[in-house]
Amino acid sequence: MSERRSNPAAVQATLIGAMAIWGLNVAAVKVLTGIFDPTLVAALRMLVACVALSLIVLWKRCGLPSLSWRQGGAIVICAILMVYFNQILFAEGLHRSTATNGALIMALSPLVSALLAAVAFRERLTWLRMCGVGLGFAGVAAVVLSHPGAGLSSAGVGDLLLVAGVVSFAAGGAIVQRLARNLNALMISWAIYVVGSLLLALHASLESPAMGLKDLFPGWRPWAFILFSGVMATALSNLVWNRAIARIGVARTAVFLYWVPVFGVVFAALLLGERLTPWHFFGFLSVMLGTYLGTRQPAAAAPLTP
Repeated sequence: MSERRSNPAAVQATLIGAMAIWGLNVAAVKVLTGIFDPTLVAALRMLVACVALSLIVLWKRCGLPSLSWRQGGAIVICAILMVYFNQILFAEGLHRSTATNGALIMALSPLVSALLAAVAFRERLTWLRMCGVGLGFAGVAAVVLSHPGAGLSSAGVGDLLLVAGVVSFAAGGAIVQRLARNLNALMISWAIYVVGSLLLALHASLESPAMGLKDLFPGWRPWAFILFSGVMATALSNLVWNRAIARIGVARTAVFLYWVPVFGVVFAALLLGERLTPWHFFGFLSVMLGTYLGTRQPAAAAPLTP
């Protein structure tokens, strides 16, 4: 059965909450990459997310759906695109590029998703939606580039990997929108993360075969970050993400990704003592207006009168 339509305002409110968690998750992952190898960080986070989603499936008593070969193949492709490739591309891309370039490239996700949705589902790209995309990108650019020491480096391999990660995630989201017509969003998320987590775990084990218990358990603090990142930022927030795709479409859902770097700056100011400037408030206003325009439903045509 497909997801039932619900109040768009409620869907948008839960999406903004998920984006706030993703913004906070940036600081958590930054701490973790200083302790673990980036590939191991991705594998541990995804495995924890997989366990959390499995517990939710058991609690909801969701039976395993009967999948056609086509649906099963689509889930495997989503797992490769949205979990395996996306995690590796972003980790390797940020290793080679700058954080400024990474944040700006991530802000291209709504535009990429809107273009993919226009191609895959023949969704009309209205002027209001394109204005929303432009305003959202301008807001993110203002927030990121106003940061002390921020600057754009020349394009290189790292930037290309980051762009590939954005395209990979958006392409997987378009497939999720198709799957959600006949499958429950929870089961889609669970299946995607089971397959993606196994692929990442296999990759990490082949990359570091001699890893011991001390490497995996350096203390309680890193694992507190892993649990937050895996359960809250990955399992629950991605469940909200996939449900939103099922209800309002991938193009309108993707506009909310503009909030992630903005929330990241806010949490950096609150938790790390970084200073906010007027450019940050300009960015907030641009993101809010861009989100509204980018997610606004086109007005229905008035019926013809005899």
